[in-house]
Amino acid sequence: MRQKIQQWLSEDAPSFDFGGYVVGNADETCVILCKSEGVLAGVPFVNAVFKELHCSIEWHCKEGDWLVPPVTVATVGGNARKMLLGERLALNILARASGVATLAREACQIAKAHHWTGIVAGTRKTTPGFRVVEKYSLLVGGIAQHRFDLSSMVMLKDNHIWAASDDIAKAVQKARFVAGFSTKIEVECRSYEGACTAANAGAEVVMLDNFEHETAKAVAEMLKKDFPHLTIEISGGINFNNMHLYFCKDIDVLSMSCLTQGYKCVDFSLKIKRPGHDPTNPIVVTPTETNE
Repeated sequence: MRQKIQQWLSEDAPSFDFGGYVVGNADETCVILCKSEGVLAGVPFVNAVFKELHCSIEWHCKEGDWLVPPVTVATVGGNARKMLLGERLALNILARASGVATLAREACQIAKAHHWTGIVAGTRKTTPGFRVVEKYSLLVGGIAQHRFDLSSMVMLKDNHIWAASDDIAKAVQKARFVAGFSTKIEVECRSYEGACTAANAGAEVVMLDNFEHETAKAVAEMLKKDFPHLTIEISGGINFNNMHLYFCKDIDVLSMSCLTQGYKCVDFSLKIKRPGHDPTNPIVVTPTETNE
């Protein structure tokens, strides 16, 4: 994690921090404010940012709390130049992590409201270089982890099958040979017949990809009768407006890429504390009219 934090800091100040030179090395105290509603997430990563800069941070809200603005979520202390060097990075992390966690919480609430006992999961469609934060934020929001990366499990998608002579059984057998008995194999399927072939070849999980909801339910029901221990995942084109249509006892996992793609950030800011100044209500100076 430290290496990633250093990389991010270097991205923001690759050579010289001009604003930091103006600020100097006096100690200051800042507050982190939340200015829009959402689930607080990203705390360990923000801690790592300020630790790298030798600044202290005290949290006034717990990770996973629902934030209603205006609220002070943390107080940061230390060298002003270093605090402001980490300001934008810390706020970017908080904004994006909390945005993901907020969507994740919403998805979980929809599943709970419909009394569905299956698993809502994220996907591998994450921001390059930011996956660990987005995946972590899904957990904060209550969403289960899918595979973290290509090394976490075997997933044979359509391109893998087509590149392997369009033979599902052979692709699964080859994957089993290289992955061994301890690694699960999942196969993306476009039909009931393809799913049966994958299950018969030894796949533990099948993904019904881009199925219309009624078809998905019917295929899942047939598969469970044939393969009671098979894990059935549905994915592709699922969003907050239609996810409830897929809820049924035969579908075990519902994965949604929209949780980490196109999420709305939660608004945070960092302000230096000053006696008599309320950082949640900054003073706005209105220019006076002059007659020339």
